[in-house]
Amino acid sequence: MTTALIPVKNLEDSKSRLLSRLPDGLRRRLTLAMLEDLIEALTATPGIDRIAVTTPDETVASHARAAGAEVLLRPEPGLNAALEDGRERLCEEGDDLLIVLGDVAGALASDFARLLEAAENEAPGVWLAPSADGGTSALLHHPAGLIPCRFGPDSAKRHGEAAADAGVPLHELALPSLAIDLDQPEDLDDFLETEGGGARTRTLLREAADGDADV
Repeated sequence: MTTALIPVKNLEDSKSRLLSRLPDGLRRRLTLAMLEDLIEALTATPGIDRIAVTTPDETVASHARAAGAEVLLRPEPGLNAALEDGRERLCEEGDDLLIVLGDVAGALASDFARLLEAAENEAPGVWLAPSADGGTSALLHHPAGLIPCRFGPDSAKRHGEAAADAGVPLHELALPSLAIDLDQPEDLDDFLETEGGGARTRTLLREAADGDADV
């Protein structure tokens, strides 16, 4: 079984680096739009059996359930601690775990499928889809629990180091729709210049740029 796990912060704290471009109301709406786009892409991905969202936020939880995901609602313990807790609660021995950050709204089901196919019938290992800024957009544990989560700045490098320490092979797979994570103000423009998924997110950002979006 393959479980996809998405971490999402409290809405009040999410996407705070975008405040210079988006007021609070739009920033919260952006987080929810991104989540719904991401769940839709994962739902359309062959080989993903279960989708879960770990969050401390009741509104996020409600939207995740409406989009068809399970919810792990718990106090905010920090990103990596939340992911380790999610792995323990969701995965049986031998299960695969795909961790996807909630800010890769343009993700395509075809790119997630490529990630899963790369690990299919392979020896245990970790497959990583990097973001353009040196982060980790998606991390596939085959099976779950091979290395600790090291999300944060330069996480692609840090996951590589964790794999080396554990004696586990790590494979990087560049996937275009996972390269841009919406974290910095300049990412918004880069995202809109690309083609891919994230229809809700794209609509909201275009409306915001035109001054038509409700705050």
